[in-house]
Amino acid sequence: MAQTAAIRFDRFNVLQDEEAHARIVSARARLGTRAVILCHHYQRPDVYRYADLTGDSLKLSRLAAEQAARYIVFCGVHFMAEVADIMSAPEQISILPDLAAGCSMADMANLAKVERCWRELGQVLGNAEEAITPITYINSAADLKAFCGEHGGIVCTSSNAEAILKWGFAQRGKALFFPDQHLGRWSGSKLGVGLEEMRVWDPDQELGGLSEDEIRSARILLWKGHCSVHQMFQPEHILRWRTRYPDGHVICHPECSYEVCRLSDHVGSTEAIIRTLRAAPANTRWLVGTELNLVNRVAEELRPEGKIIQFMAPLVCNCSTMARIDPQHLAWCLENLAEDQVVNRISVPAHEAKFAKLALARMLEVS
Repeated sequence: MAQTAAIRFDRFNVLQDEEAHARIVSARARLGTRAVILCHHYQRPDVYRYADLTGDSLKLSRLAAEQAARYIVFCGVHFMAEVADIMSAPEQISILPDLAAGCSMADMANLAKVERCWRELGQVLGNAEEAITPITYINSAADLKAFCGEHGGIVCTSSNAEAILKWGFAQRGKALFFPDQHLGRWSGSKLGVGLEEMRVWDPDQELGGLSEDEIRSARILLWKGHCSVHQMFQPEHILRWRTRYPDGHVICHPECSYEVCRLSDHVGSTEAIIRTLRAAPANTRWLVGTELNLVNRVAEELRPEGKIIQFMAPLVCNCSTMARIDPQHLAWCLENLAEDQVVNRISVPAHEAKFAKLALARMLEVS
């Protein structure tokens, strides 16, 4: 097919949602099986409605590797589209409808700071390659996944972090866990690691702000990072709710603080939260500590069963960066693809993709 000039986004930015919807439907019909739309559970409703496949990070990692479509349109954030590019076939193309859809947590760790941390750990522990296993949360850039792959490390998700940490200990006895300290702390505690054996590494300080003795005695070094959504949930939100609803149930995501996780009845990934709520008895009440779009979607789905599902925080709290992907960007992206024009391609350099894929393959094997 002869290529035409790419359609500029400014023609779409002014579209009303109804017109954007019509153009999305038309472009998808023209694309047929050449394109597949993947959406994370946190995606805004007016985009999530177009998903061919949905899931959390682990599920979407697997789905990306299974696709036959030429175009993988990822309605999520940047690191998710990178994983899709790494895990898909060379001839497939991964696309992020809005390049501004990033992840503030992922941005809290970068390669330069992780490499400096690794050098400093080597100075204290001897050979870091023999002393500590690097583990990166999937919410991280491709070059950090590649760093882990190259240095005997691995990737984890909120679904499998506990199993991955156990694997990491079996390799070298210690773990460097980045970028989310809360997921690492909760997962470590589930394995019986004491809080005093987990130290927070501040990448903006020499030796992470720790003494050499603290580094040597720690089993897990937790990167000073967090999710801007899940840090909003506080212990008092749970305690106040339990006063009003003593027979209610509380469930939260492991990116929440240790104190919030400890006060919850259940802790799990987005997929685990959805499964738990769907399996719960009818006419039960739940307080849920995770992203607002997901909570609202599941609450509406389960309302006919008499289940009352409430959002944990008193303030609106959603993933603002993922919300940058709107119907206008999706319409623009799909219309360009229908004209055989690729926009916003996410392409991981070959040398990074090689080692990142190795770290992801280790994760999938352990999972």
